[in-house]
Amino acid sequence: MNTELSAIGQALAILGDRWVLLILQRAFLRRVRTFAGWRDELGISESVLSTRLKELVRHDIFTLAAYRDGRTRYEYRLTQRGLDLWSFLVAIQSWERDWADRASLPPLVHDTCGNEARPYLACGSCREPMSARDTHTEQGPLADFSRIGLPRQHRRTVRADARDDLIAYCPDSMEILGDRWSTTLLAAAFLGTRRFVDFQARLGIAPSVLTDRLRRFVELGVFSFTGDGSYRLTDKGLAFFEVFAFLVDWAQRELPAPDGSALTITHKPCGAALDPVLLCTACGRPLRRTDIHYRLS
Repeated sequence: MNTELSAIGQALAILGDRWVLLILQRAFLRRVRTFAGWRDELGISESVLSTRLKELVRHDIFTLAAYRDGRTRYEYRLTQRGLDLWSFLVAIQSWERDWADRASLPPLVHDTCGNEARPYLACGSCREPMSARDTHTEQGPLADFSRIGLPRQHRRTVRADARDDLIAYCPDSMEILGDRWSTTLLAAAFLGTRRFVDFQARLGIAPSVLTDRLRRFVELGVFSFTGDGSYRLTDKGLAFFEVFAFLVDWAQRELPAPDGSALTITHKPCGAALDPVLLCTACGRPLRRTDIHYRLS
């Protein structure tokens, strides 16, 4: 990984891919660990799957482990770095539940209280609910978007059977997270960018690509186009801050980056630095990876 990129840029390069997100989702939800397991679950070609798994091993998200099943075989186990992505993945599906009409999503059960969790974002310091409107962000001197952008490593692919997969991430999520420019565009909007010329200057993005992404975000209801020529985050777009917060937190804890390239996000009501946690709506207690499970039919 190019460590000249900001930590967030590196995270987008690793995670901003539809297949990677689906591989990780199946590792958490169905505890898939084998090459054949992902191939059969996702209907993914063996060459694409092999490439993605090698990259996830290289980035220390999976590790290869040998086991005996008549002969020596290998499975992919989540490392601690990989396990720490659980809150990011839960946040994606929480957003889908609230904003993408996903009535078919399996409920997330909080084992501590026995109820459906319906998690929400809170500040780890004061435990109060937190939204994009409650935060203030400062960029380091090297936290420009030229350090977030990265040439696409993979051709964009769409699953032919995606509509039949009831637990897969929905098209809305994939439009935002499965494409590096879309995710970077949303990050810029969270940092206050509003106008076409400002997005173009800040991101270094081709006008045709920017026009396409802005159009798609308006169609998705993530942006609204206002009479003064600016693009504003809608409530649906602002709600995606929950996902963004866990992406930033994971990236800046786990990935090396140049000094001065970090984002400093502060929870304004209590003044604490970003420390996102998910709380259970039913009991109000923090959710932990080992105390939750999806109720899969």
